[in-house]
Amino acid sequence: MQKIRSGDEVLVTSGRNKGQRGQVRLNLIERDRVVIEGVNIVKKHVKRGRARQAGIVEVEAPLHVSNVRLICPNCKQPTRVGVRPNAAEKNERYCKKCDLSVPRPEA
Repeated sequence: MQKIRSGDEVLVTSGRNKGQRGQVRLNLIERDRVVIEGVNIVKKHVKRGRARQAGIVEVEAPLHVSNVRLICPNCKQPTRVGVRPNAAEKNERYCKKCDLSVPRPEA
């Protein structure tokens, strides 16, 4: 089960973007990376294509999932996430600080 999902609000805990908050836009599960809106902006040189002009564009680069922490919607603090079975025998995420379940983010 994924502990960080698309739509979650997260806090960057290390690197040059430490302290920045944002919403997860894309979750690259196979590479253990997440793309966060407005965080880790890099400049990319692109070639001219049929529908685009050549130049330097700014894009959001992925961050490793270990460098972000979920912001709990209940206690509003950055926290670690645990996984446990709920009453319906399905896994649910929960906040390790307030011990309440973390709901699925709205898409």
